[in-house]
Amino acid sequence: MILIGQYDSPFVRRVAIALRLYGMPFEHRPWSVFGDADALAAYNPLKRVPTLVLDDGDVLIDSAIILDWLDEVAGPERALFPRSGVERRRALKIAALAMGLGDKAVSLVYERVMHQNSSQIWVERCTSQVSGVLDALEADRAARPGPWWFGERIGHADIAVGCVLRFISEAHPAVFDRQRWPTLAAHSDACEGLEPFQAIVQPFFVSA
Repeated sequence: MILIGQYDSPFVRRVAIALRLYGMPFEHRPWSVFGDADALAAYNPLKRVPTLVLDDGDVLIDSAIILDWLDEVAGPERALFPRSGVERRRALKIAALAMGLGDKAVSLVYERVMHQNSSQIWVERCTSQVSGVLDALEADRAARPGPWWFGERIGHADIAVGCVLRFISEAHPAVFDRQRWPTLAAHSDACEGLEPFQAIVQPFFVSA
């Protein structure tokens, strides 16, 4: 398999970490959606990452779809989302909140670096959404005292939140207040202490 995209993207990183946890070998092509857009378009006309090229040449796009396929390949006993029921819905919700949080954080980066005159209304709206999601995730995680969000074993929800928290911490260091969201800070530390997170990492740098 070939995973396309840079690890400073929380969307790409969550897929790579899942692949590593599953022990599924893959080639990594750290292509940029800007600098390598033409090469990326040959696999994904949306020119977005992550893009996963399967061994048979088929191509999967969007991190949620890729992870759904990886869970299918891994089998129900190893899958990192619960198979069904309430716990599956809850885990999907946490992952969706994390990825929505990532979207807003990326939007704030684009607003800062691509627009000469940023829209203050848009920035305030995105910042409010980020804070609101962090509040919701903090409350949910604090209500679950186990080592991971949904039990004794790490899952996709944990990975998604961990990847997004690192991205926000690096892209918007003034936004993620570890004292305001201490449970999330602890969750981030637990994730980053694992070998797959340490192996799959790329610091995020952007000019102001």
